[in-house]
Amino acid sequence: MLERITFDPKVLGGRACIRGMRIPVSVIVSKIAHGAPFEEILADYPDLERDDIQQAIEYAAWLTQEEVHTR
Repeated sequence: MLERITFDPKVLGGRACIRGMRIPVSVIVSKIAHGAPFEEILADYPDLERDDIQQAIEYAAWLTQEEVHTR
């Protein structure tokens, strides 16, 4: 499903990264959250592809699907 999102203890301590590179998903999602367009992110990180950014967003959305139980 999310083959571009990788976890490797030897890369950034196992944090979610893009394709094993030292680009954390959190950095990409944060840039999107602050209004950066895909083109700006791609210019800042030339090794990224549009599909990498899209999957970072999909991964963040998947993480928010947890259930919260209140009393």
